[in-house]
Amino acid sequence: MVTKDERRRQLAREKYERQQQRRAEQQKKARKRNAAVAAGLAVVLVAGGAAWASVGLTEEEKTLTDASAEASASPSARLEQDPCGKPAKGKAATKTWKKEPALDVDASAEYTMELRTTCGDISFTMDAEKAPHTVNSFAFLAGEKYFDHTKCHRLTTSGIYVLQCGDPTGSGSGGPGYNIPDENLDALGKPGGTGTVKYPAGTVAMANTGQKDSGGSQFFLVYEETELPPSYTPFGTVSEDGMKVLKKIADAGVQGGGSDGAPVATVVIDEATVKKA
Repeated sequence: MVTKDERRRQLAREKYERQQQRRAEQQKKARKRNAAVAAGLAVVLVAGGAAWASVGLTEEEKTLTDASAEASASPSARLEQDPCGKPAKGKAATKTWKKEPALDVDASAEYTMELRTTCGDISFTMDAEKAPHTVNSFAFLAGEKYFDHTKCHRLTTSGIYVLQCGDPTGSGSGGPGYNIPDENLDALGKPGGTGTVKYPAGTVAMANTGQKDSGGSQFFLVYEETELPPSYTPFGTVSEDGMKVLKKIADAGVQGGGSDGAPVATVVIDEATVKKA
């Protein structure tokens, strides 16, 4: 005889499976649409100046019900749980600057940025020769503790595969008060074209407003090869260990089961440092 608890768990599993099926169908539709409108979906920040906003993909189911949570014996259900630790004590910076810092980066040297996050350490090398303004700005901001205690506020899991960070407000609307020029746009393909190019997994690139020379402090880390317009400054490459951390974050998914939004993983940069080799 089936008990009341067993029946409730069975109903929860069935409901969860229906949700997963609908989600898969929505993601399939999203992938088709993304192929046609990749330029509009990107990690584009669409407003001007210091006002930033992300372009969303499809809005899928907002939350899993309490009943679905009872089906957590399923590996897929466990991915709804936060795999990361608690943030270190401290508050994100609020300071901004009126102009880009003086360019004093050593273009012949190798620079490494280390992000000590709640999910693990993510380090990436930066190309000072091909993106001197970008690397110079990141070294300056890291020295000012600008990235410390900031959330990586956006994860995309359909069509484009990136984790977006660098906004102290955690809302996608923050910036340092100044802009830096686009750089290294011919690294992955012809810049300024109407098509797309492949950003390899491990690429670190600048987000922007969709306008020329509008980068600020927000950047994105590509965890799976992604096609985007060739208009985002690629300036770094994530280490092998860092890619493992990114995969853990991506596997946990987006809050509410969507494909574009706040990650389930609480990704907070406890400390960011830049070192010159």
